[in-house]
Amino acid sequence: MNLDDIKRLREMTSMGVNDCKKAIDEAMGDFDKAFKLLKDRGAKIVEAKKDRRTSQGLIEAYIHFSGNLGAIVEVNCETDFVARTDNFKKFVKDLAVHVAAAGPKYLAKENVPAEALKTEASAEDYLKTNCLLEQPFVKDASLTIKDYLSNITSQTGENVVIKRFVRFALGDN
Repeated sequence: MNLDDIKRLREMTSMGVNDCKKAIDEAMGDFDKAFKLLKDRGAKIVEAKKDRRTSQGLIEAYIHFSGNLGAIVEVNCETDFVARTDNFKKFVKDLAVHVAAAGPKYLAKENVPAEALKTEASAEDYLKTNCLLEQPFVKDASLTIKDYLSNITSQTGENVVIKRFVRFALGDN
């Protein structure tokens, strides 16, 4: 068993050391297969927790250093204990920075009005550009915001929900 692979898997997925070891064992040392196994497990964890009540969390504001761009986000979780963890706080801060930088219009593709898609040449491109959960994360383009959210849910063991966001830019209506 390669300790560097375990460390790398842990950094990429935020899963526990034992989970990473188990995935590498199940994949018979194949790193890519182990990564896929952990990603699938993370998706199952998210799915199992999605109906849990989220009444705690954080509201974070980000103002760009130039002062002409900003965002406010609300992210909910199940307990105040998780809301105070460094990983959760980092996620919420990263999300505020992302909203300011990427300018999403909708939270999820389910929120996009059908009329908005009718005028677009490529509905898929429109969704990737305008839906927060579908956008590539500005700090790591290999992750979408949905993937990052799944990672945080896996790490915390709780349902984590992006409740709402708003972006401000000077001169926008």
